[in-house]
Amino acid sequence: MNKRFWWWIIPIICLYPLLTWLVLNFYPDDPAHMQWNDREAFNRKYIAQLLQHPTTERQQVINRLGGPDITEAVKLQNDIYQLMYYRTKRAISDGITTKDECSPLLFKNQRLIAVEAEAISRYQQALNQAT
Repeated sequence: MNKRFWWWIIPIICLYPLLTWLVLNFYPDDPAHMQWNDREAFNRKYIAQLLQHPTTERQQVINRLGGPDITEAVKLQNDIYQLMYYRTKRAISDGITTKDECSPLLFKNQRLIAVEAEAISRYQQALNQAT
């Protein structure tokens, strides 16, 4: 019986790292299929990485995070400013997403130019110039 036990345990121990590696490398994270708390954590992590990659395109963000929860836009001369909000922290579980529960991303002509508080500040400046 002792040999029989090892005949089962050794393959299982060897297969576990392989299966773990396969899942981590080939199972894509898809925010559309995540629970709300997992999606918020995923959004926070991805947005934090965006700070290190300032040349990110708007479509790249949409492809990775899905459509924004809230969006605003303004055209100023030949420039289009788009402020996209992604939920990263739930305040009240009421089924309504508000701006204070989101992290803003500001795009100018489809290119990321600011994140978080700086995004709101720069968007407000663009709004003030437009009026």
